[in-house]
Amino acid sequence: MSRILDQRILLLGISFLTSLQSTKVLSEWKKCGDRECETAMSRVQATTDYIGPDCRYLNFKTGEEIMVYSKLSRKNENLWTGSKGKDFGYFPKDAVKVEEVFIAEEVEVLTKETDFLCLHGDKYAFE
Repeated sequence: MSRILDQRILLLGISFLTSLQSTKVLSEWKKCGDRECETAMSRVQATTDYIGPDCRYLNFKTGEEIMVYSKLSRKNENLWTGSKGKDFGYFPKDAVKVEEVFIAEEVEVLTKETDFLCLHGDKYAFE
């Protein structure tokens, strides 16, 4: 009985750590095409398949087109934010190639807590 309890506690701990990882702030700053980050900055094409570590990330296959809306800056410059159809999320800039640039001059703005929103079932999780 004690062994089953130990296993449950271990699984609970792993679940908690995974939840914390999926809500951490990835960067304090981001670059956008406008102050509200509503304007698409560029269109890119995936050069490799990508599956992100949690629900904040955009999954895609080689050749798919993605619209880029922001780029994390300072702390984590390797992550961009974009959409593919109805899906939206972070992805590594090294997994895509730029096809078309819409906004040449980028604006740096502070990130918001909602930038790192992760949906778990029917609940929203924040750091």
